[in-house]
Amino acid sequence: MQLEAQLAKLAELGLILNPEITIEDILFSFDRQTLESDPFKLLLFTFGSEVEREPKGRRICNRVWNFDPERISATGDYVEIVRQLCLLGGDADYLQEIVDYIDLDEGECWLEYTLGENRRHWEIESNDDWADMLALSYVMEDIQRDGCQFYTLDNEQAMILVYVDADTAIKLSDLCDEDLEPVIPG
Repeated sequence: MQLEAQLAKLAELGLILNPEITIEDILFSFDRQTLESDPFKLLLFTFGSEVEREPKGRRICNRVWNFDPERISATGDYVEIVRQLCLLGGDADYLQEIVDYIDLDEGECWLEYTLGENRRHWEIESNDDWADMLALSYVMEDIQRDGCQFYTLDNEQAMILVYVDADTAIKLSDLCDEDLEPVIPG
């Protein structure tokens, strides 16, 4: 399926390129033939990534994130993950005063943030450099609202995360020919 048609289908589902992103940014990472021979899943992966050419650090789509849970090494890593989850949830500032502490050698890790008037504190299980998905599921549960939730599409060691309603998740599953699973089962 032609890349432009895939982009149009995803846009119908609310997954659009960020304003400063172009098709050329996508084609810098993957050639057109590759993107068109296996439609949607690779494009979703790309949507969840950053542009690989200058200026770097630009997200392709704020509604999708290619999350690699093997990324914990120092204080601040969970703060970055929570910020990305808030961005996926449509409000980068939804959770406030986010702080963490990570000492992998001592096995002491925790995460705190404020949601409205409530301060949350989660003890984090230290598992080498792997993120504690149980603790992150609590964070996701705090972010979920307005009928949307976090869904995942397996990407081998990583996972493609999207924040959509159930109807959109079904439509994305059909397009990818693979089921998106809710991170937090209902």
